[in-house]
Amino acid sequence: MKGKLEELTMAELNKSLEDSKADLRKERFRAVTSKVDNPKKIKSLKKHIARILTLKNEYDLKIRKSRGL
Repeated sequence: MKGKLEELTMAELNKSLEDSKADLRKERFRAVTSKVDNPKKIKSLKKHIARILTLKNEYDLKIRKSRGL
């Protein structure tokens, strides 16, 4: 998953970020209301969101060259 993020365009990164945030919201809600199947999923989603935000920041600061805007 980590290596695939660098291959995505900016639009795909934004879509992945929105999807991950929605999944995180659902998992947090499930954790409060009922038993969770995979408790490590919340942690992995948070890491995934952080990786996407880091890549977007690097593109904005021109540390990395983006593939498509």
